[in-house]
Amino acid sequence: MSRIPLPTASISRNALKALLKQKTILAALEVFHAELGDVFQIPLPGFNPIMLAGPEANRFVLAEHRDALRWRSDQDPIVRLLRHGVLVEDGDSHDYLRRQMNPALHRNRLPDYVTLMRECADFILAQWDASVPLNVSIEIRRMALLVLTRTLFGVDFEPEMKRLWQPILRTLRYISPGLWVIWPNIPRPGYQRAFRRLDEYFYQLIAYRRANPSSNEDLLSLLITSRMSDDLIRDQLLTMIIAGHDTSTALLSWALYLLACHPDIQAKAQAEISGVLGSNPPHYSYLSELQYLDQVINETLRLYPPIHAGLRIAATDLEFGEYCIPEGTRVMYSIYLTHRDARYWPDPSAFRPERFASTTRTPYVFLPFGGGPRNCIGMAFAQVEAKVILARILQKFELNSTGKPVRSFMGATLEPRPAVWLTLKKRN
Repeated sequence: MSRIPLPTASISRNALKALLKQKTILAALEVFHAELGDVFQIPLPGFNPIMLAGPEANRFVLAEHRDALRWRSDQDPIVRLLRHGVLVEDGDSHDYLRRQMNPALHRNRLPDYVTLMRECADFILAQWDASVPLNVSIEIRRMALLVLTRTLFGVDFEPEMKRLWQPILRTLRYISPGLWVIWPNIPRPGYQRAFRRLDEYFYQLIAYRRANPSSNEDLLSLLITSRMSDDLIRDQLLTMIIAGHDTSTALLSWALYLLACHPDIQAKAQAEISGVLGSNPPHYSYLSELQYLDQVINETLRLYPPIHAGLRIAATDLEFGEYCIPEGTRVMYSIYLTHRDARYWPDPSAFRPERFASTTRTPYVFLPFGGGPRNCIGMAFAQVEAKVILARILQKFELNSTGKPVRSFMGATLEPRPAVWLTLKKRN
């Protein structure tokens, strides 16, 4: 077996230069990938994972050796936070939770959800002031929170938005990469109050629904009828609100930023929307006709996948190609590096939605929602949500860049920092 490549001093210097210039760790990973190939090790104190990239690596992690690569590590903040949420469970426990939750996220529920999605979008859009620059990142987060809670929990989150806004942001900061990666037991004060606020909200929500059953088949009702404990239901609700709304916020923020920076692509998307919908609100039966908008969404997901990497732990000794992965090793697979690999994506840094006009591509080179049996449970929901919200925004507004630069930030998701600011012009 071959030794897993490690960066030399020269490669490490080049990676550091890229990191400092672009202000993102992703730039350093791109240097490592270009110099070392699809398999390399990152030698950090207390954290030296094997990094994998490319379609074969993705298939290896997500499909072929799914059961031999564990998700759960009780030292990770996201496990401490979500406890037994579907996202952080393995094996039979994960499969059980997924079966209980799937009906609320099945495609046959989407037609009903589209109306609610559009109503939530219109509620926020009615408050947009086209006379001043707008922090789109904040507005999209508000919209995503309303959509998720209205559709999956059957509640209006607006009365709770101000009270729970900071606890939600604080919780996202807790699970974002930081010193805990190399120092797992580092003291991290200042988070418990945020956790308590969210727990109070969820337990009150659960208690109210138990006392007042709903005929709706939303996620909360399904979990209650499944006879789960309140604690286990809390874990799933927190998983959905944290993971579900933050990924949508990142995707839609990047999409609006890219459309504002590429007026020709924005105009083409608006022309398609006008041709299909006219001035009518988005309806599920017409969404499949918005094919160019689909391409815009997919190209945004390619360039800026919200979940840009995955982390697993080898439960047994494994072999990947010519390399041995010992039991207990941390294994990361980089969706970001695969999505920007010139072997599969010509001119990989360019925003070119038309590259998705063809549906023919190598398996496992495009996986913004993961792949294999553990692909994102909310994939169909998220795709429809993005389409409804973007269509509604582009119907109502022309988007213009303010020129304020953004960079890719590895938070809980891959988000634009410091924020996306746009100027708007109302469309007739």
